[in-house]
Amino acid sequence: GCANSSPGTPILNKPVWVLDTNVVLDLLHFDDAATRPMRRALEDERVRCVATDATLDEWRRVLAYPEFGLTANRQAALFAHYQALSVRTACGEADGLKPVGFRMPRCSDPDDQKFIELAAAARAQGLVSKDRAVLRLRRRCAPDFQIMTPAEAVRWLCDVSEDYAAET
Repeated sequence: GCANSSPGTPILNKPVWVLDTNVVLDLLHFDDAATRPMRRALEDERVRCVATDATLDEWRRVLAYPEFGLTANRQAALFAHYQALSVRTACGEADGLKPVGFRMPRCSDPDDQKFIELAAAARAQGLVSKDRAVLRLRRRCAPDFQIMTPAEAVRWLCDVSEDYAAET
C-alpha cells in the first residue's frame, strides 16, 4: 500500500477505496441518501478511503466554488471531516510502491487521472466515481481494482457484510 501519514492507523486489514471529489461532495456536503451507507461504513471504519495531497487540494478547491455558497467556516469543517474519514498517503515511486503510471489507462479527463493512479498504487479494492470518463475505464482497470458507482459501492458493502455474517 501507500505510505501512511498516520503510522498507527492500519489500512491493510480493511477494504480500501478511493473516492472521487464528486462522491465526497455527495457524502459530506449534499448528504445524499444514496451515499449514506458509504459514509457510515467510513465512519465505522469498516472501509478506509485514501487521499493524497493532490486529491485533498482538489477537495479544498471545489469547496470554494461560488455555486456552493459555502462560508469559510463550512468549507473548513467539510475539509476536516473528509480528512478525518481518510488516510493520507504519499503515493509515488519514491515510496517503493507498485509503479503504476506507465501501465494504467489514461483517463480522458486529466483531472481524474490522479484517482486512477492512486487506486492502483494503494491497491484499493475500488475507486468510487460517478464521472463518465472514469467509469469508461472499468474493464481496463479491472485487473488492479474495481471502478464502482456509489450505488455499486453500497451493494458491495452489503455483499461484504453478508459474507462476514456467514463466516461468524
